[in-house]
Amino acid sequence: MRDRVIAWLSNNVPADRLQHILGVEKMSRDLARCHQLEEQKAQSAGLMHDLAKYFQPTRLLQMAKADGIEIDPVCEAHPHLLHADVSAIVARDEFGVEDPEILEAIRNHTLGHPEMDGLSCIVFVADALEPNRGDTPELESMRQVSRENLDRGVRQTCDYSLQVLLKKGRPIHPRTVLTRNWALGKARKIKN
Repeated sequence: MRDRVIAWLSNNVPADRLQHILGVEKMSRDLARCHQLEEQKAQSAGLMHDLAKYFQPTRLLQMAKADGIEIDPVCEAHPHLLHADVSAIVARDEFGVEDPEILEAIRNHTLGHPEMDGLSCIVFVADALEPNRGDTPELESMRQVSRENLDRGVRQTCDYSLQVLLKKGRPIHPRTVLTRNWALGKARKIKN
């Protein structure tokens, strides 16, 4: 199936996005290995996380509504935030993915979600930190933390994303803040 997905992506995303996707696929597999989770599931979710990234806003809204996805005011105003939910729809309908953990990891890769399972945490972190995102000391440090402690990695990824959004003057979805606070609480419990 991997070859089919890559062929589909080659026709639906720019080459630089495909490189990012392949980076997320690899980092997801590597993080799964570090945290004793299913590498194949992580790799599949990483490969399919951005299937709908370049769909037009009207198509994202239409597909989300047709699938019964609740669309909050932030997503209504910024439909590109729905690409994660719609990517899970494409994975299911185009590639026959039925595994609920893989579909959930695809859905959660952009905004995160409080109470995410390990697979969702991995794809969330890999999307932000895969090597094509850069090799600054800050990103390298975050990658190392994610290999050692996934909860801290999720929290740091949220903090990093929030800083970028604030700097660019972009809207912040409440779910990302909730995800950050959830991960912070988990990391603190483990520390104590």
